[in-house]
Amino acid sequence: MAKSIMINMLMLSLTLLILAPFGFSIKTYGSYLYPQFYDRSCPRAQQIVYSIVSRAVAREARMAASLLRLHFHDCFVKGCDASVLLDSSGSIISEKGSNPNRNSARGFEVIDEIKSALEQECPDTVSCADIMALAARDSTVLAGGPRWEVPLGRRDSLGASLSGSNSNIPAPNNTFQTILTKFKLKGLDIVDLVALSGSHTIGKSRCVSFRQRLYNQSGNSQPDFTLDESYASQLRGTCPRSGGDQNLFSLDFVTPTKFDNSYFKNLLSFKGLLNSDQVLVTKNQVSLELVKKYAADNELFLEQFAKSMVKMGNIFPLTGARGEIRKNCRKINS
Repeated sequence: MAKSIMINMLMLSLTLLILAPFGFSIKTYGSYLYPQFYDRSCPRAQQIVYSIVSRAVAREARMAASLLRLHFHDCFVKGCDASVLLDSSGSIISEKGSNPNRNSARGFEVIDEIKSALEQECPDTVSCADIMALAARDSTVLAGGPRWEVPLGRRDSLGASLSGSNSNIPAPNNTFQTILTKFKLKGLDIVDLVALSGSHTIGKSRCVSFRQRLYNQSGNSQPDFTLDESYASQLRGTCPRSGGDQNLFSLDFVTPTKFDNSYFKNLLSFKGLLNSDQVLVTKNQVSLELVKKYAADNELFLEQFAKSMVKMGNIFPLTGARGEIRKNCRKINS
C-alpha cells in the first residue's frame, strides 16, 4: 500500500513538472489551465477567434486595445470568469455600469460574434472567459506585440460584482501605492504592474480621466508638475476645463496603434497621459528602474508583457465543475 501511494505521488509530481513550463495554473489535481485544452473538443477554436478579432481590428484599430482592456477588467473582478460580459437581469447587476466600465468598456459585440461562431462549430464547449483571454492575445499580436501560448480551460461565472468592479480595478487618479496594492491582491507584483501598464502603448482615454492634471481650481494653470508643460498645453486645446468629456486622446501619442515601448519613453519625458501612468516614474524607485529598462529594450518589454499576461489570465479561474459554459456571453444559461 505504501509503495502504491509513493508511486502515485511520484506520478503527480512528474505531471506538475511537465505542465509547469506551459504556464499552467494548478488549483487542484485535475483542475488546471493548459494551452491544448480544446485541441480535441474544438480544434479550430483559436483559428476562429483570431479570424474574427483580425477583421474587427482591421475595421477599427482601436478595437485591439478595447479587447485587451476588457480581459484586464474581467480578471481584476472575481477572477478571469467573463463576469464583465453579463448584462443586468434578475439577480444580476451588470459590471458594465461601474465607474471603470460605464461609457468606456467596448468590444462586447466582437465577443458575441466569436461566441456565435464557436457555438456553431462546437456547441457548449468554449467558454466566454477563454474567448476573452484569446482575443486579448490576438489583439496584442495584431497591433505588433508579442504572441504567447494562452492557458485555457476557464469556465464562466454565474454572477457579476458591480462593487468589485468599482473598487478592484485601478483608476487613473489612484496613487501608486493604491494601484500596487490592487495588483498584489490579485497575486501580481510590481514587475507585472509596470509591464502590464505598457498595454497603454495602444488605445485611447477620455478627457475626463486626466483633466485634473491640466487645470487648478482657478482654471488657468497646470496643477500637476509631473506633466510636461508643452504636452499639457497641447492637451488643453481639446480637453477644456468643462465639457469635452467624450473627447478621446491616444495613451501613446508617438505610436498610438503600434504595440511597442514608446509608452515608457514617453513616461521618462513626463508625457504620460494618465496620472496612473506617470506615477510609475515619479513615485517609486523600483518601478522607475523598470520603466528605464523597458524604454531601452523593446524586446525585454514584450517578453515580460507576455509573461505577465499569462500570470494575469490565471487569476482565480473557474475550472472543473465550477461555473458553466455560457451559450450567450451576456447571460447565464437558463
